[in-house]
Amino acid sequence: MRKKILLLGSGELGKELVIAMQRLGQHVVAVDNYVDAPAMQVANEFEVIDMLNGSELDEIVNKHNPDFIVPEIESIRTERFYDYEKQGFTVIPSAKAVNYTMNRKAIRDLVSIDLGFKTAKYRYAKSIDELKNAVEFTGLPCVVKPLMSSSGKGQSIIRTNLDIDKAWDYAIRGSRGDLMEVIVEEFVEFDYEITLLTLTQNNQKTLYCPPIGHRQERGDYQESWQPANMNNEVLKKAQKVSCAITKALGGNGIWGVEFFIKNNEVYFSELSPRPHDTGMVTLAGTQNFTEFELHARAILGIPVLNINLIRNGASSVVLATKKNSKFPFFSGLVEAAMFEDTKFKLFGKPSAHPFRRMGVALAYGKYDIKNLVNKAKNVSSTIIVD
Repeated sequence: MRKKILLLGSGELGKELVIAMQRLGQHVVAVDNYVDAPAMQVANEFEVIDMLNGSELDEIVNKHNPDFIVPEIESIRTERFYDYEKQGFTVIPSAKAVNYTMNRKAIRDLVSIDLGFKTAKYRYAKSIDELKNAVEFTGLPCVVKPLMSSSGKGQSIIRTNLDIDKAWDYAIRGSRGDLMEVIVEEFVEFDYEITLLTLTQNNQKTLYCPPIGHRQERGDYQESWQPANMNNEVLKKAQKVSCAITKALGGNGIWGVEFFIKNNEVYFSELSPRPHDTGMVTLAGTQNFTEFELHARAILGIPVLNINLIRNGASSVVLATKKNSKFPFFSGLVEAAMFEDTKFKLFGKPSAHPFRRMGVALAYGKYDIKNLVNKAKNVSSTIIVD
């Protein structure tokens, strides 16, 4: 078996996926809109294009004639994927899945209206006036997000009516693509939130990774840990919801399904049809397969019989915090290596700006989760990006 994979988006998650594919003997073409993106550094070939330009995307697909088209980010002209499927290309997990999940309106309506699962109260807005009406419907505080964005870009909390104009401007600036519309969500005072990595396989059983807990700032994850401590019956509810959603969208691969848990009730939050950033904790050896190995196997049709927890683990992101830099320099690596039962990975991004994710610190072992999270944070805070 030797397949050609066209990877659309070449960030740190894509880089780990390329490594997993390489270890299975596959040929990967990494695509992004800038040179020397992390996944390009380990791929067989790379291309630099504007993935929001349908013509450029068509040209690359026709040039490489891949066995699998694998999106890794949101800012892609995803409606082209339906045509690619008609032409005989395999989109991972499917054209429907990618289009629905890269647009918060489509996925939220599918889950809430079509499938009837719990979500926060929500409304959409295409203008300031519509945003004001939506805020009145959801109540304060509420969360405003672009319909298409990632890593918390454009996301903010409205606490008073004075925040509305600022939230609208911030959301539109943070929108990926050309959608001038936002979603306004009730602010759920949840007890905790989880990512449930769900593996769908062709002619094989759907499997679930042990739940991952996480903490966010600015809409972007800061730490994650596995396993999250939760009631087994609540976990079964989340698995049921995740199974129904992934079945409705179709296709094979790993899915990052996010939930709020409040009073033992499960509220769907968001979904990514690919490896999830909080799932980087699996790089700590928490499972028998990392999320990237699971995704690679599902894409290639290599069966996964079970997913087992091997040990507890935690991750903490390494952020660039001081200034913009074209050639980021890392210090503190020797000191960071002095923490037992930890490791760190630097992504190799060619430039840095405040709050950009530049690496991840990992802690693992037979320690309690709180201890592991603190240890991972100590490692990540020791590494300085200049």
